[in-house]
Amino acid sequence: MQGNLFITFEGPDGAGKTSVLKLIGERLQQKQLQVLLTREPGGIEIAEKIRSIILDPAHTMMHERTEALLYAAARAQHFYEKIMPALEQGKHVLCDRFIDSSLAYQGHARGIGVDEVLSINQFAIGQRLPDITIYFDIAPEKGIARIHANRSDEMNRLDVEGLAFHQKVYEGYQEAMKRYPNRFRVINADQPLEDVIEEVWGILNPILG
Repeated sequence: MQGNLFITFEGPDGAGKTSVLKLIGERLQQKQLQVLLTREPGGIEIAEKIRSIILDPAHTMMHERTEALLYAAARAQHFYEKIMPALEQGKHVLCDRFIDSSLAYQGHARGIGVDEVLSINQFAIGQRLPDITIYFDIAPEKGIARIHANRSDEMNRLDVEGLAFHQKVYEGYQEAMKRYPNRFRVINADQPLEDVIEEVWGILNPILG
């Protein structure tokens, strides 16, 4: 695989992907590679404002279709304002969540339908999908336990969902992997952080380095 790549980190809540992305990004930058690290929803001012609406724990009345459309809107702005320009400049882009999160969370777990949510997002960003998706695999109950034990910065509206919802999210990711088997790389996230980092590095370093 040649050239600069668009790489996404995906997984259930509590999988540790955000921490790993940051540390992998630092390693790549130390190798003098041009790398952009970003996240969804957010990454830019407009999308961060949409993020605050989506994830506000007070917004329990939000309809699932409103949620799906807000994610797609944030993604469109982030994609055209930040991700595409970076790719056009020859940078590797590492993004914490992207379209597969919407397929899993809104498409499957919320029951809207994966095809329907995919259609919304194709309107938002066209046909551009990640080149590689690193999927952090962990049982939903273990991910939720990690959140409640360790997260103090941002307990959001999705974090407080029950286990049944997060089990559906896990199922949604399995469906996404069946649809796009060639771009997914599965990582065992139920191991020490250092081991997860090395496993991800073993995948990306030969490709990017």
